[in-house]
Amino acid sequence: MNYTINSSDIENTVIISFEGRLMGAETAEFHAKIKDLIEEGTTTVIGDLGGVDFLNSSGLGMFIAALTSLRKADGDFILCEASDKIESLFKVSKLFTIFNYYPTLDKAKAAASKN
Repeated sequence: MNYTINSSDIENTVIISFEGRLMGAETAEFHAKIKDLIEEGTTTVIGDLGGVDFLNSSGLGMFIAALTSLRKADGDFILCEASDKIESLFKVSKLFTIFNYYPTLDKAKAAASKN
């Protein structure tokens, strides 16, 4: 899994751009990074899935853990830009009922600015 953390022009929000195959191999490392971001004052993370070409149940679990941590900090983990294949996985698993998802990064940013 590759990801890049980018600052955002929205207060207390960062954008994480994911690339490649998300199979949860680096789950502990990613969760530690989420905890660090929360300790630094980040309450909202926008997960840009535009570069993701594969996602399995471990990767989904990694996202659920991040969502749980951020919501405990009165924040959110917003997802956006998923390919049709990845979007379908979220729909079939009914995870779009717990995640806030937007088709574009601009719409995700707009939602984050309202938090």
